[in-house]
Amino acid sequence: MRSGNPALRASTFLDAGSGALVRGDAGTMSLNGTVNKTALLLVVTLAGALFSWSQFSAAMAAGNPGAIMPYVWGGAIGGFVVALATIFKKEWSPFTAPLYAALEGLFLGAASAMFELRYPGIVIQAVGLTFGTLAALLLAYRSGLIKATENFKLGVVAATGGIALLYLANIGMRLFGFQGMGFIHEGSTIGILFSVGVVIVAALNLVLDFDFIEQGVERGAPKYMEWYAAFGLLVTLVWLYLEILRLLGKTRR
Repeated sequence: MRSGNPALRASTFLDAGSGALVRGDAGTMSLNGTVNKTALLLVVTLAGALFSWSQFSAAMAAGNPGAIMPYVWGGAIGGFVVALATIFKKEWSPFTAPLYAALEGLFLGAASAMFELRYPGIVIQAVGLTFGTLAALLLAYRSGLIKATENFKLGVVAATGGIALLYLANIGMRLFGFQGMGFIHEGSTIGILFSVGVVIVAALNLVLDFDFIEQGVERGAPKYMEWYAAFGLLVTLVWLYLEILRLLGKTRR
């Protein structure tokens, strides 16, 4: 039950006090229910993205691009706070997961509009690659072509943790006035190869998420875990989309 996604940890389906599997009174988690709730969260994310995109267009037309920044920072910081609340209070997920989707939509729409302004056509490519990757990996997982073995899980989790530490170190260096690790942002050969590696790791986390959701269904997790599992999958998809967007931006340079 290991996943590189911080929202889907080994203890997700266990009671914090007793360590026993949590059971719900309102039924158990199902695969169809999780799929439906994931689709709903994606719709909410899209609605938020379209709104902030339109606000960006209006801000550019008015000659005030800075007006979009509240949506960028509000969506990013607000989404992070709501995600933490959801992780620590899984039973809140029927309410916090849609809120997270809306906030992330605001952030993604504004950020995507900025990329689109600089690199026309990049957003539709990133969206297509994100959902194409999702479909391909889901097909590979369901067909047994890719199996989430313990060694596979350990490798993906270790790689995900390494990337997170690298990003945190780069942020810390910049906060203290240092140059930081240029290859993370630059469009050099090393920078592009780094982004390719991050995209691959983000994509492989989808396989762990699929396995985690399947295990939750088989173990009879409570009904509200459908929302939580959908939230966890959305976290990975947002990360994958942003990394693909960054990679395409580097190649355009």
